[in-house]
Amino acid sequence: MKVETYASISGNKKNKAVVETVAQIIFTICAFFAVLAVVSITLYMIISGTPAIFKVGIKELLFSTVWQPTAAEPSFGILYVILTSIVGTALAILIGVPIGVLTAVFLAEVANKKLAMVVKPAVELLAGIPSVVYGLLGIYLLNPFMYKIELWVFKDSKTHQFTGGANLLSAVIVLAIMILPTVINISETSIRAVHPSIKAASLALGASHMQTIFRMILPAAKSGIVTAIVLGVGRAIGEAMAITLVSGSSVNMPLPFNSVRFLTTAIVSEMGYSQGTHRQVLFTIGLVLFVFIMIINVALNSILKKGAVEHE
Repeated sequence: MKVETYASISGNKKNKAVVETVAQIIFTICAFFAVLAVVSITLYMIISGTPAIFKVGIKELLFSTVWQPTAAEPSFGILYVILTSIVGTALAILIGVPIGVLTAVFLAEVANKKLAMVVKPAVELLAGIPSVVYGLLGIYLLNPFMYKIELWVFKDSKTHQFTGGANLLSAVIVLAIMILPTVINISETSIRAVHPSIKAASLALGASHMQTIFRMILPAAKSGIVTAIVLGVGRAIGEAMAITLVSGSSVNMPLPFNSVRFLTTAIVSEMGYSQGTHRQVLFTIGLVLFVFIMIINVALNSILKKGAVEHE
C-alpha cells in the first residue's frame, strides 16, 4: 500500500512538472507575441510616418496652421489639428474623470445594494454602446441644443461662422460620456480592492465616512484610478467615428464654438481619397497620435511610480 502511494505521488509530481513546463512555454510565447506586436506597430508607424516629415519639412508640418492638401500648391500644416486633440482630450478628461471616480465611489461605498444593482448594469450597458451610436445621438440630440446656445451667444456677431452645433463643445461632451464606463468600472474595482482594515482603522480613529473615503480609501486605490485615467485618455484621444459626426471635421482653432478636426478624424476623413504626399502626411498624423499616446502613458506611469515610492 505504501509503495503504491509513493508511486502515485511520484507520478503526480512528474505530471505537474510537465504541465508547469508546458504552461511556462505557452506564457513565454504569448509574452513574446505581445512584445512583437508593440515593436511591429512602432516600426511600421515610424517607417510610414517619417517620409512626409523629410519631404514637407517638420516646421511646416507641425507648426503651420494651413491645411490644404488638394490645392494647386498644397499645404500640410497640422498645428490646429494637434491643438484640437490636446484641448479636446484634456477637457474630456477634466469632465469625465471626476464624474467617473465619484460614481465609482458611490457604487463601492455609498449606494445600497438595490440601488447599485440598478446603476451598475446601466454603466455596463453604456460601455457596450458602439461609438457610431454615440455619434448619431450627438447629431440628433446634442448638436441641435448646442446650435441654440451658439445662436444665443453669437446673435449679434457678423464674423462668426455658424456650425449648426457641430463644434468642439459637442465633441468634448461626447468624449467625456464615452470614457465614463472605463473610468467607473476600473476605479470601482480598485476601491473595492482596498483592504477593509484601512477603512476600519480610519473609522475607529474618529474619521467620518466621507473623510475615510477621500483621505484613506481613494489614496490607497490611487494606482487603479490612474490606470483608469490612462485607459480613458487612450479611449478619448483614439476615438474617431463619433467625433467625426459631432465635431464638424473642419481645421480651425480649437475654440468652443468652432467646427474642429481631431487627429483621428483627419485620418478617417481623408484616407479614402488621399494619394502621394497627402497620404504620407496622414501616416505622419498617425505617428504623431501614436507618440502622444506613448508620452501620456509614460508620464502617468512615472507619476504613479513616484507616488508609490513616496508612499513607501
